[in-house]
Amino acid sequence: MYILGISCYYHDAAATLLKDGVVIAAAEEERFTRKKHDNAFPLNAIRFCLAREGITAKDLAFIGFYEKPLVKFERLLFSCLETFPQSFIAFISALPSWLTEKLRIQKTIRKKLKYKGDIIFIPHHLAHAAQFLVSPFERAAVVTVDGVGEWTTTAWGIGVGTNISLKKEIRFPHSLGLLYSTITAYLGFSVNDAEYKVMGLSAYGNTDPATNEYYQKLRRLIDVKSDGSFRLDMSYFSYHYTDRMPSKKLQQLLGGSTRLQDTEITKRHQDIAAAVQLLYEDIFFKILQHVQKSTGEENLVLSGGTIQNSVANGKVFQQTQFKNVWVSSNVTDGGTSLGVASYIYHSVLNNPRQQALATAFLGPAFSSDAVQLFLDNHHISYTTFQDRQQLIDAAVTLLLDNQVVGWFQGAMEFGPRALGARSILANPTNPAMQEVLNKKVKHREAFRPFAPVVCTEDAATYFDVPMPLPAAADFMTMVFPVRSEWRQRLPAITHVDGSARVQTLQRQHQPLLYDVIKAFGVASGVPVLINTSFNVRGEPIVCTPEDAYRCLMGTEIDFLVMENFLIKRSDNLLHS
Repeated sequence: MYILGISCYYHDAAATLLKDGVVIAAAEEERFTRKKHDNAFPLNAIRFCLAREGITAKDLAFIGFYEKPLVKFERLLFSCLETFPQSFIAFISALPSWLTEKLRIQKTIRKKLKYKGDIIFIPHHLAHAAQFLVSPFERAAVVTVDGVGEWTTTAWGIGVGTNISLKKEIRFPHSLGLLYSTITAYLGFSVNDAEYKVMGLSAYGNTDPATNEYYQKLRRLIDVKSDGSFRLDMSYFSYHYTDRMPSKKLQQLLGGSTRLQDTEITKRHQDIAAAVQLLYEDIFFKILQHVQKSTGEENLVLSGGTIQNSVANGKVFQQTQFKNVWVSSNVTDGGTSLGVASYIYHSVLNNPRQQALATAFLGPAFSSDAVQLFLDNHHISYTTFQDRQQLIDAAVTLLLDNQVVGWFQGAMEFGPRALGARSILANPTNPAMQEVLNKKVKHREAFRPFAPVVCTEDAATYFDVPMPLPAAADFMTMVFPVRSEWRQRLPAITHVDGSARVQTLQRQHQPLLYDVIKAFGVASGVPVLINTSFNVRGEPIVCTPEDAYRCLMGTEIDFLVMENFLIKRSDNLLHS
């Protein structure tokens, strides 16, 4: 039985294909169109999923959609009426896309895919919560947090077997995600894209709530109960009636106008970032503490776009009584395509759960023959590795020599993090490497840290991680302290507060990269590498060999290891 899940028309459009309840293919539309956070109907992602299995839409038993568009439109109408006339311009500008796309999604699916079967729509936060069905837990508390679905912005419940019951919710316009996004916009970063920059910047600010004046100001804008339920003072916010963030009243409260992009980031901006991170954590942990007491569950599943806050995720074990936490590789709206497909197979059709989702490598893959054909057709100079050991030895030599290495191996990751299939690798022991990568390759803000990848069994040696390690660590979704004795040896992955967003790697998931890390450890004394996404600022992670080569030549990445081939940038400058 094949089931296809689809998400689109807000941000992070994606498709996921299940075969007898097992996830066999998943990808975001942005990787094919090269438009970051592409929200269009994910036709390319769907075609990939179907082609991976050699089927057509006629072979699908069901198609699932990640929300209920009519209910969402109801919220748009209600909000417009509640805030009229301020909302009039935003409503009129949004109406054409609703009339031509969002309310016609069923017709679009049937027309574009030539599909005549059943289409099932489930609520947005239930699609997030349904990631419980691919978690390693038979039962767990489930918490979802994002900007907004139809009406819901935060929800919690319980998953047992194939059943998910959401018990409590917080509704729009009161939203932790939109609060965080408002401050993101105030600090001059892009909403629904750069909230993680605010999270990274927060470590540079005043993290003491007693003395951070902006925390005190923001805290007054939100009424928080002991169970974590909250209400915002909406007079300070404008997202419920316009796309423009933030309001003039909030700007006055914070002591100045919105920072313009690419202008100086001051200590004040750092303190504001720290303030919103502190406030988010305060409320987030109150919610989790209440959920744990109410459910008595030891296991926790987190989902929703705001759950990308890996700093908070890493503190769950010390701030709550939960013993196990699951955060998948894709908790964004893209991940709801996986959730809705899983919900149909397990919860609607009552089929028993299959294996837990152990890997994120669900996207397009390219054989060595396909890569060589691309290289030859484009007259690209390259070296062929004679065997696997030669590749490992060459990669380690380059990394020890402080070369920046593009790494393109196997199936692309599903989700916003590069996990070793479409990665840039570098030497974490070089104090200059963070600056090198930021200036020469990523073209991004200097304050942003780089993540480490470490083999699972070595993680506790270098990082203060909970044991046993949560499976979520494989997906780079949690920040943990770097052990103090290793911070000087690992300067390029140690953030200003002594932390790192750690990815652990099991050999069965990426054996080649695993062996490179081990060999690098033998040579350097530290089996850890920098692992950052294979892209430049403003672009999606690379998908195809052509994407990878273009990124290599458009940056100052030194080498590209693509399947069984080594491409040196300097050898190809004359005909790039």
